[in-house]
Amino acid sequence: MALSIAEATAQLTAPGQMWEVAEELVDGRPTRVWKNCPPSLRSLLELSRGYGDRTFLVYEDDRLSFAEHFQMAASFAHALVERHGVRVGDRVAIAMRNFPEWVIAFWGAAAIGAVVVPLNAWWTGPELAYGLADSGSKVAVLDAERLERLAGELVELRAGGLECCIVARPDEDERFERAASLLASGEVEKMESLLAAYAEAEPTLPPAEISPDDNATIFYTSGTTGKPKGALGTQRNICTNLMSLGFVNARGNLTASREHLERTADGDEQTAYLLTVPLFHATGCHAILVPTTTIGGKLVMMRRFNPERALELIERERVTIFGGVPTVAWQVIDSPDFEKRDTSSVRAVAYGGAPAPPELLRKIREHFPAGSASNGYGLTETSSVTSLNSGEDYFAKPDSVGPPVPVVEVRVVGPDGEDVPTGEVGELWIKGPNVVRGYWNKPEATALSFSDGWLRSGDVARLDEEGFIYIVDRAKDMVIRGGENVYSAEVEAAIFEHPAVADAAVIGVPHEVLGEEVGAVVVVRPGCALTADELRAHVGERLAAFKVPAHVFFYEGELPRNPAGKVLKRELRTEVLA
Repeated sequence: MALSIAEATAQLTAPGQMWEVAEELVDGRPTRVWKNCPPSLRSLLELSRGYGDRTFLVYEDDRLSFAEHFQMAASFAHALVERHGVRVGDRVAIAMRNFPEWVIAFWGAAAIGAVVVPLNAWWTGPELAYGLADSGSKVAVLDAERLERLAGELVELRAGGLECCIVARPDEDERFERAASLLASGEVEKMESLLAAYAEAEPTLPPAEISPDDNATIFYTSGTTGKPKGALGTQRNICTNLMSLGFVNARGNLTASREHLERTADGDEQTAYLLTVPLFHATGCHAILVPTTTIGGKLVMMRRFNPERALELIERERVTIFGGVPTVAWQVIDSPDFEKRDTSSVRAVAYGGAPAPPELLRKIREHFPAGSASNGYGLTETSSVTSLNSGEDYFAKPDSVGPPVPVVEVRVVGPDGEDVPTGEVGELWIKGPNVVRGYWNKPEATALSFSDGWLRSGDVARLDEEGFIYIVDRAKDMVIRGGENVYSAEVEAAIFEHPAVADAAVIGVPHEVLGEEVGAVVVVRPGCALTADELRAHVGERLAAFKVPAHVFFYEGELPRNPAGKVLKRELRTEVLA
């Protein structure tokens, strides 16, 4: 008979069990932790070597086994140590699309205790340069497209401490003339050559002393004021997420009905995850790459997401799980090719990072009768998973993101700083071994969001009697476009640089597939003229394409404001979308 969530949790976390919970001092504070949590990313890479010739990475027609991947990651690790002097704590940045080399660079750098800095591949050259300079990265691993964008910034970056650029797939696109010139001059190194130079017959990792609370990653998250902030994560943070995902899966098996387990059973088939989200996000890296590597799964990569190509790969590679963000599930289901492809291998559609309407859940159940669905909640600052709602629990409470995992504590806090009664709304606070240390080199921003181990999420939420979390609204002023966070202040700052703009506000415009699109409400200066296309071009020169307003509303008169001068965006949104 199926257990309740409380019964399943008690059974799984009992002394001696895999998911036993203990208490340890983390940064000087007593913290609930997974007792059997792996100590580091290096230990996970070493574990993955045991899967040998099993297929690990699939990209277009390229395939790498676990053994081949370990060989390349170890070679890259040796190159970083022996050629570039990278040591524990040095920053190694990665800026490229989802290529197999992204994965190799991540694991190779992580294995020697370097702090991996995944940069948003959609950023412009100046945005990428900011991330490299702010993080103090010693090495940058790029693809040709990112090298092209950064070409004009390299002299200044090198003067600031960037020692070398390593470029993967340099011949990927002939359009990148500046990148080709840099490669021809020898100013940058080819990753392929480095891997070949440091390959070993019996690959081993360079020695490195790495502890659970050493720094491991810096993931950049857009700031509500000004430049992006680097969330400084530890080995414990990212390994905690791995354990939390395993716990949720095990709990789901104990709470599910026999019918549900029989319907979603996949036998001995290798887990195959279709990667449709960027690896530079916590979802892609923490929630997909790390677990897939650890359990011996197959990671199926795409050059760019396309629902028809996704369906082709689901059929060809016998994909068992896909999703990432709700947008992906919508587009796959709505594709005209859906009925033409064999999707019977799919056992789970998992997503997070954006609101998911109950209608999507109904569609998943209809189109993937052998599959389950899950919706999670987390932030870059929580190293992905805080809570996860899956299986029959998700069908029972489709508007909830589930209960927090056992090592995570949550509070719903009112304006007075006190916890609100069950069922009432307030700001969600989060504490646990998954919460990052703070923001890299930004003590003031850290103090605003972190207090005595608690993260102020900025999200408005409520809890029910069973501890399930419901995200009601976002206190932070941002638009979530297809899982990408677009902070209004950053876009507004770019808009205000246009000389014809007198006032502006950025709002979210509902979109069936993307969840939201960026909308700009603009007041034009008297005597000036401005078109929507001109404004988009202006913003596009300054920010990544996903931040450019898809909708531009020209507003007559003054924007509505409260007595403190803040734009009343909810009122404004209602007015312009009426």
